[in-house]
Amino acid sequence: MERVDPSALRWLIGVELTNYRKQAGASQAEVGKALKISGGMVAHFEVGRHLPSPQQIDVMLSHYGAPRYDIDRLSYLAGRADKSSWLARWNDVIPDWARTYVGLEGLASHVVAYAPSVLNALTQTREYSLGATAHSARVRADQEERMVGLRMERQHRLYGENSLHLTMIIEESVLDRPIGGREVMRGQLEHLLDLAERDNIDILVLPITVGRHDSLEGKFSLLHFRDAEGQPQAQSVVYVEIPDDSIYIQEQRQVAQYTRNADQLREVALSPAESAAAIRTRLAAFE
Repeated sequence: MERVDPSALRWLIGVELTNYRKQAGASQAEVGKALKISGGMVAHFEVGRHLPSPQQIDVMLSHYGAPRYDIDRLSYLAGRADKSSWLARWNDVIPDWARTYVGLEGLASHVVAYAPSVLNALTQTREYSLGATAHSARVRADQEERMVGLRMERQHRLYGENSLHLTMIIEESVLDRPIGGREVMRGQLEHLLDLAERDNIDILVLPITVGRHDSLEGKFSLLHFRDAEGQPQAQSVVYVEIPDDSIYIQEQRQVAQYTRNADQLREVALSPAESAAAIRTRLAAFE
């Protein structure tokens, strides 16, 4: 099921308004005159601090020469941003740099995640998640349980109506890293096999024999946003996590490069069946 977070919606809308304005070569002050507001308020719209009304979106995008489909699409998104956020009860444990991503994940239709060292949060068991969080410099000891609880809550997106399509590309070494200990890892590998049987989840293992590839620099997540008919609801976004911060890549030329990287990783990864076999081989070693 989809999870609406107004702040994430405002951010998504702001990204597209910024891209359209830059493509049109218009200044924020010029757009403000067209809207009869200040250029500063236009800047607030573009960073997601304030939400423009559907009428203001219509004026802005018409000024930029955007097609009618995109005007209607963003106006529709703006109309959904008046709902309360499901993330409100987690405000005390989500760092500001990660909140936008969790909100976007709740809205996405497809997430492609490259996992070079630790399994993606959407696929972790509670025990594995605790092992990955314990003694982390990023999470206070008194908030570890709540952080893990948030990860478990996020996993509801994998089930039910409009379930999230997840493609997780795992470095083979991740399967051999005993986070949480031997028994925890056994349970985690069994969980991966269960997830891999779902139609909306693809788990692909990158064998060590692949050698160098274009994603060795670090993990990333590529988020796509489409409606039930497969039509784009918003432009795709790339999320790159760095120590105590994150980078959101929304310039579509750069997003296209990450999309190509993800496609190349899928080409050299083991097939879903071969990946499941690699996981079973490791499970057999526990016997």
